[in-house]
Amino acid sequence: MEYTVKELLFALGLTLFAGLSTGIGSAIAFFAKRTNTRFLSISLGFSAGVMIYVSFVELFFKARTSLEELGAAGSISHTMAYWLAVLSFFGGILIIALIDRLIPNVENPHEMKTVEMISQGNKNPALMRMGLFTALVIGIHNFPEGIATFVSALSDLRLGIPIAIAIAIHNIPEGIAVSVPIYFATGSKRKAFWYSFSSGLAEPVGAIAAYFFLAPLLHQYPAIIGVIFAAIAGIMVFISIDELLPAAEEYGEHHLAIYGLIAGMVLMALSLLMFE
Repeated sequence: MEYTVKELLFALGLTLFAGLSTGIGSAIAFFAKRTNTRFLSISLGFSAGVMIYVSFVELFFKARTSLEELGAAGSISHTMAYWLAVLSFFGGILIIALIDRLIPNVENPHEMKTVEMISQGNKNPALMRMGLFTALVIGIHNFPEGIATFVSALSDLRLGIPIAIAIAIHNIPEGIAVSVPIYFATGSKRKAFWYSFSSGLAEPVGAIAAYFFLAPLLHQYPAIIGVIFAAIAGIMVFISIDELLPAAEEYGEHHLAIYGLIAGMVLMALSLLMFE
């Protein structure tokens, strides 16, 4: 499938927006008076709801349909198509789980940081390593997310836009997580902001990698698009369960996270129905 320059730039722009939202988190850390934990809790729950709904209702369905079309053409059997979709889904989960597993728990970037920490802390150069490590790990996490956003946006803007927004919301607290230790280490808000902002660049890098390495294969092996969609669904479900929902509960109350989750699902369902 050939894409126009406009389609490619729009998909890349969405990926850039999602990734660089770490800078929003950094700005919040330095300019907000306090952390609005209730808002963050609802927002992270909302992001999880969007990701979970779109993964099971749209992405996995598209993956299975795409693979079953090959089965109808005689390339693979109907049963094999379904198995391939399921295996790709859990393969996506395995990939992101392995990435997450490589992060030492003591410096896990998903440990919540708040605005109040900026005013409470003193300059501590020893924290520079932790800040840089956190930025690196978030960059590694963001790479597959960039692929997910880019491929989804190219395939269907109804999927790409909400996925980009959901990932952008999820990147905001990660921006705070990078900014806080680097600010404590250097005393410089500018350095903390730029390190945090730069950690999101891994998402557009993932998008570029997807274009150069995956796009040529799509023409030769049509089944790859189905495999990619199923894997993206698995990645987003894992991120929602492993990162977003625990973070939403840590920032606020259990019920606020669940209300946000349901709201994300409802809004995603309505947007898909409206643009059907």
